[in-house]
Amino acid sequence: MINIRLDYVLLDKRMKLKELSEATGIAVNNLSVLKTNKARAIRFSTLESICKVLDCTPGELLEYIPDEPDTNSSK
Repeated sequence: MINIRLDYVLLDKRMKLKELSEATGIAVNNLSVLKTNKARAIRFSTLESICKVLDCTPGELLEYIPDEPDTNSSK
């Protein structure tokens, strides 16, 4: 699973979602979908705009969380 850490980065940078929206030109509702981890995909151009404004790397915004092995299924 890929976890989007936008909420943590915004908190660290002391920035509100509305401010990020104004600085990037990305609609607040689209940023909210990212912030709440409901996004199914993200464009590189969107990622680049967010990283540029927040002065961060994609690795700071995206986190890989391995799936837990299913211990209930048989092989």
